[in-house]
Amino acid sequence: MILAFGAVGARLVQLQVLSPEGYAARGAAQGLRKVVLPAERGSIFDRNAIELAMSVGQHTVWADPRKVVDKGRAAALLAPVLGVEPATLQHALGRPGAAFAYLARQVDDATATAIDALKLDGVYLMDESKRFEPANGLATSVLGSTDVDNRGISGLELQYEKSLVGVPGTLEIERGPDGRTIAGGENHLTASLRGKDLVLTLDRSLQFAVEQSLAEQMQKFRAKHATAVVMDPTTGEILAMANLGRDDAGKPVTISENRAVTATFEPGSVNKIVTMAGALEEGLVNPNTVLTVPDKLRIYDHTFSDHENHPPMRWSITDILTQSSNIGTIKVAQSLGVTRLASYLHRFGLGEPTGLGFPNETRGIMPNHWNGTDIGSVPIGSGLGVTALQMLEMYNTLANGGVWVAPRLVRSVVDANGHEATTPVGAQRRVVSEQTARQMTAMLVNVVKAGTGMPAAIPGYTVAGKTGTARKPDGHGGYESGAYVASFAGFVPAESPRLSAIVSFDDPHPYYAAQSAAPVFARINQYALRLFKIPPPSQAAGLAEVPAAQSGPASMKD
Repeated sequence: MILAFGAVGARLVQLQVLSPEGYAARGAAQGLRKVVLPAERGSIFDRNAIELAMSVGQHTVWADPRKVVDKGRAAALLAPVLGVEPATLQHALGRPGAAFAYLARQVDDATATAIDALKLDGVYLMDESKRFEPANGLATSVLGSTDVDNRGISGLELQYEKSLVGVPGTLEIERGPDGRTIAGGENHLTASLRGKDLVLTLDRSLQFAVEQSLAEQMQKFRAKHATAVVMDPTTGEILAMANLGRDDAGKPVTISENRAVTATFEPGSVNKIVTMAGALEEGLVNPNTVLTVPDKLRIYDHTFSDHENHPPMRWSITDILTQSSNIGTIKVAQSLGVTRLASYLHRFGLGEPTGLGFPNETRGIMPNHWNGTDIGSVPIGSGLGVTALQMLEMYNTLANGGVWVAPRLVRSVVDANGHEATTPVGAQRRVVSEQTARQMTAMLVNVVKAGTGMPAAIPGYTVAGKTGTARKPDGHGGYESGAYVASFAGFVPAESPRLSAIVSFDDPHPYYAAQSAAPVFARINQYALRLFKIPPPSQAAGLAEVPAAQSGPASMKD
């Protein structure tokens, strides 16, 4: 007995004197219940601090199945209030040994009040945030979406998840052996930290105007999809980015996919500026250089042609761009050569990431190995794939004096204390000289004054831009019969560019860009000029002089 009492005494000394802290901590932990306190997700604002996406407190219905005595009765009472089948609820309540079960996530106040009125044992309400878009789907393809647990799954919500999500808090409560909270027991609160807010470069008013204009033109021209991007070419800020498709009833609606950066298309004639700018930069031609341009040209096993038959014409480089002549552009490309042409395509950003970092953004499609006919197809915008944003960045380069500027969608990030961190301006690189950019701008002005881009003109302003109408690949090496993509890209005022835009329609009828895309370009930029109070520049600003098209107004068939 002495030995036994000695052993007990030694054990007591070990527990209470030599190492009591570890055992005390284990005992305390067994009596503590940790509750995770979700953090409020940061909001997303437009450039004027107007909310585009925000989290609002909602109620979630949950149950402790162990405390629900009559599960069948509870399911029958809850079903009509929650709009859920009784069998589904009874299954959730009948899981063996479960202490927690969701019955409905993020219900409205009226539903929560009705649930509370039922007074069902074991059925509870808890607060939970739900993501809302106050502008009712505006710019949804850019903003993206969150899942039921308030985690970003697409768009900016996904791209900036780490900034928006915040840091969850915890509440530790001491419980007795029966599981009840001890009123005077130990408790510790670590508050959650709200997520950061995003301030975008988008303007909500302009975004709405762009989406409305696209929807109206989609209906008129029976297009499948429509995309438009409006930017400040000098800073790379995206002022509006809209993507529309059709719902099950055939009505134009905003879609979740940001096709401006995720979908590629053959650009057609809007791509001709690369060939012209490259030839000017290399000193091979100037805007007044005259070439003899037939209406057809045989290259290896393929015959290329202009949109309309014509006798051999003596056209200047300006005429060729104004008339959107395929043959004239190909002849210029032949003088430039494959190596230099491929180099300028990459320098202008085709086949390269834009730097926006948007989820699922594609870098486009460029030929890896040029075949014999690529020198004819690529210069006129066939045989390669671009995104709308990539193509607009090319026009921004000319508007910005020959300097490519990376696009931006987020102006700043604001933390929970109100400290604002401005996002850095993206990369810049010189693509062509200022002289080449001025010459190209003057030529593009002529396109709108006397060529295929005339419907893009804006009264009182000088517009520079280009149309493009290209056939749609069928995915099997050919083209869809009668299906085209119509686009217009440009900038305004041409003398001192403040706005640039691209408008693109998928499979419009009729399909010519001059009829479908160019008028929308004029409409949305006319609105933007008023919105940002951009006056017409002084006539003294001037542009490099180029001769007007010699053959009169061009056909609208481009």
